[in-house]
Amino acid sequence: MGSNLKLFKISYILIPVIIGLSVVGWLFYDEMDISAFSSITFSGRMIFFISLAFILMLGRDLGLMWRYRFMSEKELTWKQAFDVNILCEFTSAVTPLSIGGSSLVVVFLNKEGLSAGRSAAIMISCLFLDELFLVLACTFFFFLIPLKELFGDSTTLTTSVQTLFFLTNGLIAFWTFLLFMALFKRPYWVKKILFKIFSLSLLRSKRNAILRFSYSLENCSYQFSRKTFSFWLKSFSVTALSWTCRYLVVNALLMAFTPLGNHLIAFARQLLLWILMAVSPTPGGSGLGEYMFKEYYSEFFTVSGVAVIVAFIWRIITYYLYLVLGVCIIPQWVKKLR
Repeated sequence: MGSNLKLFKISYILIPVIIGLSVVGWLFYDEMDISAFSSITFSGRMIFFISLAFILMLGRDLGLMWRYRFMSEKELTWKQAFDVNILCEFTSAVTPLSIGGSSLVVVFLNKEGLSAGRSAAIMISCLFLDELFLVLACTFFFFLIPLKELFGDSTTLTTSVQTLFFLTNGLIAFWTFLLFMALFKRPYWVKKILFKIFSLSLLRSKRNAILRFSYSLENCSYQFSRKTFSFWLKSFSVTALSWTCRYLVVNALLMAFTPLGNHLIAFARQLLLWILMAVSPTPGGSGLGEYMFKEYYSEFFTVSGVAVIVAFIWRIITYYLYLVLGVCIIPQWVKKLR
């Protein structure tokens, strides 16, 4: 068990770290000069806003932990909710975001003592709330901010990249609609649609998995569709607050390093960046996240190289930190499962 766990740590962590640091190293080599460092002035303001960035991430995690406890009707302790949250974040960090940690929430919750059916219901409900917030937030900013300002003037963000973004966002909106119908309206109808889609020859290998997921949808509908409006309002409010804290990390870092730029646009571009990272084939969007951050936010800095430094700090707070926490949690968690 010990050697397997050690192998798990090394193999799952080294790949995203190497990819991410390689891209950061390349960006440093390509764009950095001494003026980038000389333009940074350490001050109480910088320390305050970098500290605020960490606090915002803590707020995000506390919100998700509260949601696990709320949806489990406090069957989970705060310690169990913390472990589940970190394990999910770790899983998301070492797999492509299209797979993510949500696919293993059922396992984590079940091993913490919840029944398989209840674990699946909580996983699907949390997935629905996360996707609903993303769709509503993106729609809001599309109407609020002109697309030229939203995507920026970078030559890297070509029409093909924008098309990929809108296609991905459209698929997320459709998936959110299916989850809504399955949870509150027609679970059996959604089950039939999914089963028909995955009966196609190209998707048939996933048919058994989607069949199990369809039964979980029905079970989730039975357990949660009868919850009150107040229950869902509280759950969604905490979800929205948690993800808002996550995206505000960038605003805090920009406040620490530069007085320039529109912070509403900076926040909105986090939504775009998250969706683009969701289709990245690399673990946790490593590499793509660092590169696209530099492309999206270079205009906020008078010295372009500073954007690379801030991108690296951003990834430490929102990504590498969870790799470290995951390594700390996993041995203890596996020992408990024995």
